[in-house]
Amino acid sequence: MLEDKFQNHTIILASASPRRQQYFKEMGIPFKVQTIPVDEVYPPHLQGEQISSYLAALKAAQFTDTLKETDILITSDTVVWHKGISLAKPKDKAEAVQMLLTLSNDWHEVITSVCFTTPKHQETVAHHTKVKFRKLTEEEIHHYVNHYKPFDKAGGYGIQEWIGLIGIEDIQGSYSNVVGLPTHLVYKTLMSMVA
Repeated sequence: MLEDKFQNHTIILASASPRRQQYFKEMGIPFKVQTIPVDEVYPPHLQGEQISSYLAALKAAQFTDTLKETDILITSDTVVWHKGISLAKPKDKAEAVQMLLTLSNDWHEVITSVCFTTPKHQETVAHHTKVKFRKLTEEEIHHYVNHYKPFDKAGGYGIQEWIGLIGIEDIQGSYSNVVGLPTHLVYKTLMSMVA
């Protein structure tokens, strides 16, 4: 049985994101949540996937001294990449509004890197999804930011929320990746580790 594959391993999901936790439940992967706060600062020369992979590994580094032999630690980071700029989590309402004005009527890329760490091995995988917003009105943007307060989301929006339902015209790649976890890659990588 599928569940038996995880019997000899403890999957540690180092994410407070309810969306990522829900995906693990839906994939049927037993896990426990453990988080250690980390200052998400990266070298300024990094771009796109380099940023998300660096931060995913940085989050894993907080745990390296505490991992047991049977532990598989999973850390991740999502970057919204637009015209050579990384749009991180907005620090306030004004920044969230500005981000959405920038993304309006254009394509951007959502990149999620997932880092798998055991005491003897580390592997990082990443997925890129292209997302296209239609032209959003300022009224729509302010409505979304005021009601949904997307300050914990890269790029200032959640695709699964109102703004995604009314504003996203096209998507190329994994939807779950935009939510924050490329589930197909996570499952495939985990299965290769517990085989």
